[in-house]
Amino acid sequence: MSNLQKSERTTAIKQMALSLGFDDIRIAKAEFMEQEARRLDQWLSKGFQGEMSYMANHFELRVDPRKIVDGAKSVICLAIGYGSADPGVDANGHKIARYAKGKDYHKVLRKKLKILVNWLKIEYGDIAHRIFVDSGPVLERDWARRSGLGWVGKNTMIIHPKRGSYFFLAEIICDLALDYDPPIRDYCGTCTRCIDACPTNAIDPNGYLMDGSKCISYLTIEYKSEIPTEYESKMEKWVFGCDICQEVCPWNRFSEQHQEADFFPLVNYQEINWVEMSEEEFSEYFVHSPIKRTGLAGMKRNSLFLSRRDRL
Repeated sequence: MSNLQKSERTTAIKQMALSLGFDDIRIAKAEFMEQEARRLDQWLSKGFQGEMSYMANHFELRVDPRKIVDGAKSVICLAIGYGSADPGVDANGHKIARYAKGKDYHKVLRKKLKILVNWLKIEYGDIAHRIFVDSGPVLERDWARRSGLGWVGKNTMIIHPKRGSYFFLAEIICDLALDYDPPIRDYCGTCTRCIDACPTNAIDPNGYLMDGSKCISYLTIEYKSEIPTEYESKMEKWVFGCDICQEVCPWNRFSEQHQEADFFPLVNYQEINWVEMSEEEFSEYFVHSPIKRTGLAGMKRNSLFLSRRDRL
């Protein structure tokens, strides 16, 4: 294939992705991630994954996409924004992270990816591929950085100078030869707002390193035991997830209100009282929501934990 043909193919794929509602698409070369492998190994050895034991699974696959898709040449990285002015707030004044107010982003993005892949097959034949949306053994933030979707900020989020960090990531690993995009530079500079604002000190004082076991998002979603009392004064009213390190990031002044219908609130959260809710009501309201990951029992635990602090 000539360079011209490869460039034309790359342009066509990017145009199709944008037409499906993705806000950005960049492409990286599928190869072994030597630096990222060392960093992941160090992160795991410190126990920063907490109860997320799955993060240690399939290490070799996480750091080499060619072991996921035989003959992989490209990692197509996509982004779609979920920015909104405010988090959700329930009947008790407790906050729901912006990303979780609407439908489950895994399903929303996966549907778009399947359409894109079907189009790729029609245009370019039966390609070898796998699709991922915050799932499977893929270091999606590292691929986003490698492809130029943004840089990894001090809060460990992907940040783009024109759209901030309120966006979801998705990937297609495939055996198509495409043009690759370069990474962009880190614009965090001397800013430490995210580090200073994190109430649980989950972010390393030097930035770029997150102790996941201390993160409020981890404590309210992934952590299954009773939340340790040491965090009672540090949750800042977050009942599901946390946006603090993004709210204080100067680059999010460029984040725009999303226009994706599936990401608008599923319910009026100000009418939601988790403690009084039945399983039937929870299933009815949140069957298509990311909140179902925590389950009603988890949401009741979180709400009661926050309410103890509210009464102090």
